Amino acid sequence: MSETRYIFVTGGVTSSLGKGILASSLAKLLQSRGYSVTIQKLDPYINIDPGTLDPYEHGECFVTEDGAETDLDLGHYERFLNETTSMGNNITTGRIYQSVISKERKGDYQGKTVQVIPHITDEIKRIIKILGQKGKYDIVITEIGGTVGDIESLPYIETVRQLKWELGTKSLVIHLTLVPYLAATGELKTKPTQHSVKMLLEAGVQPDILVLRTEYDIDVSVREKVALFCNVELDAVVQSINVPTIYDVPLKMLEEKLDITVLKKLALPINEKIDLSEWNDFLTRFKNPKQTVEIGLIGKYVELHDAYKSIVEALVHAGAKNKCEININWIHSETVRPNNYIKKLSHLHGIIVAPDSRRNEMKGEILVARYAREKNVPYLGICFGMHAAVVEFAQNVLKLANADSSEINPKTLYPVIDLIEHKKGVANAGETMRLGAYECRIIENESNACKAYNKLTIYERHRHRYEFNNAFSKQFIKAGMIPVGVNPETDFIEIVEIPEHKWFVGVQFDPEYKSTVLNPHPLFVDFIKNSLTE
Repeated sequence: MSETRYIFVTGGVTSSLGKGILASSLAKLLQSRGYSVTIQKLDPYINIDPGTLDPYEHGECFVTEDGAETDLDLGHYERFLNETTSMGNNITTGRIYQSVISKERKGDYQGKTVQVIPHITDEIKRIIKILGQKGKYDIVITEIGGTVGDIESLPYIETVRQLKWELGTKSLVIHLTLVPYLAATGELKTKPTQHSVKMLLEAGVQPDILVLRTEYDIDVSVREKVALFCNVELDAVVQSINVPTIYDVPLKMLEEKLDITVLKKLALPINEKIDLSEWNDFLTRFKNPKQTVEIGLIGKYVELHDAYKSIVEALVHAGAKNKCEININWIHSETVRPNNYIKKLSHLHGIIVAPDSRRNEMKGEILVARYAREKNVPYLGICFGMHAAVVEFAQNVLKLANADSSEINPKTLYPVIDLIEHKKGVANAGETMRLGAYECRIIENESNACKAYNKLTIYERHRHRYEFNNAFSKQFIKAGMIPVGVNPETDFIEIVEIPEHKWFVGVQFDPEYKSTVLNPHPLFVDFIKNSLTE
């Protein structure tokens, strides 16, 4: 295709309507019709990236292959499209202003007054177009965070107005709004949608397609009303009804012919054959489980499930692969105590201890790791979960009294988890982070990791500062916790296992980031397989 097309997805009426899922679903349909598609997210907050945001504020921080800390919607993009994203797929207002101010300080604007228009909007346009200019994609879908009417989103909406003018038929706008049901009168109300579109029109943007989020089917009369009041064609009014799983949304959008409407408006050929066979196979397995498995997910942010979004979805993928339903038991680590941990955990078939960015202590996680080790319950420790398993083993098997992570106890005599030497004293905390994909060599052929991956060289994404302290590795090996995965350049230990255990694996990286619908992560698949009851 000669020129990249651009689709902009905006939201109105309320937040959390599912712009990311809509964008991902549309992208999946277009991809299944033979087009190369990518999705980017424009976030209106002033943080440079979500890496410093509390998970309670923003949910999970998703990490890309190139080490970008990004919005959790990028996880949806990857899981649906089965393709990696990068730093260019997530832009924040903070990064936009940082770039413009940096250029101003260097004199790039030659003394001109720097303003939102044209300087900020020009920078947004430049970043939006970068993905298309690489020539890899036929279509770039840009999701604009926030809700139309938010003051933070105004520069982005203005940028869309300009791009619509510049790109003409090579671009379109999809506006996602809510059509609430008023129980008192038994009616679906379109007025919020009308007002939302009116706000877009006031900003100079006419939506080409309206997607209406609803709890009830929207009949033709309601669609006609919306089309009339909002200046859109009838076949461009699409309903998005509640569904049991986010993975049903592409099929619902296919029923609504959203992809065909988009291709017609972009003047692109419609491939009548659409291949969703693998997607449908996944849904069939997911919806027809043979048994149920109880999995404990232990962390410090369990009240907000989005804080562990990628882990949850990786479990969904692994469950479908194993034809079983995953019942997640959300357990706050601070509620796990010596007098209750056995009762809390005794019904579980498998345990995951999740990563954690609020690391004031790990007493609960240590008790969980001890229970899993002693009771022979399958255990997957991810990042901080691996640290907890290592510290527990040091304390109770190696009998190193008060062994700890120096992140938790800087004065410990036995820092079995420690900040690597050349990072100590670095002033900028961001520079001590290991971010993005790193190589791992699996050095034990009979290990669970080797059996799961079925290969000896893997690349996994990281987001952490502290590492296994190699000074203690001989003691661990002698006592039965074996390093089975190592970074070949740094000798950092990436994977530890207890061979005598049914399935006990700790990983320094975050495998959940790479799990997709079509390629469930092998560690999660093997973990669930070994958690299944006989």
